[in-house]
Amino acid sequence: MPHSGPPPPLILASASPRRRALLEPTGLRFAVRPAGIPEHAMPGEDARSLVERLAEAKARAIAERSQQDVVVLGSDTAVVLDGDILGKPRDPEHAVALLRRLTGRTHRVLTGVALVSERGARADVLSVESRVAMRSAAEEELRAYVATGESLDKAGAYALQGEGRRFIEYVEGSESNVIGLPLDETCALLRELGFSPRLPEALPEAP
Repeated sequence: MPHSGPPPPLILASASPRRRALLEPTGLRFAVRPAGIPEHAMPGEDARSLVERLAEAKARAIAERSQQDVVVLGSDTAVVLDGDILGKPRDPEHAVALLRRLTGRTHRVLTGVALVSERGARADVLSVESRVAMRSAAEEELRAYVATGESLDKAGAYALQGEGRRFIEYVEGSESNVIGLPLDETCALLRELGFSPRLPEALPEAP
């Protein structure tokens, strides 16, 4: 049911500079408050269930700490190959190993989005999937990319919006989803709660 009246304050429950950079061009005013919750998969949990659960958990964690009625946006992204959920690399060697698995293959990227509002009584949750094809690459090229430092805080050890684009052959589906926040679907959820986001004509240069 669409929201009536002015919406409550909006909070982004994420430490990701990429999600902040994606949300800023929508024209919405928002605060950033990272949730700081554990982000581990539960035994037997598939990627879609994981990203939806974590997105809602992040949003709820901030909503429960707030002293006023707010709308909290939580999000979580997973890279999946051969049924394995590939997280952020532990160190440069792990980053090279992750990229070695991904290059020359097509993998899935899933992002969960949750809006928690009405003091936790309402939660709107969805997930979006994209497919990313990466070209083959020599070991030296992978190591040179990892040496830039760009891959070390990214799921799957690459950034579509940065130097990592050199490895991408094509993206099937939402590119903003691969970066960390599917803008079309997120803006649709926000409109249901009374916000008026605008979709940017082009993706920003997210960090």
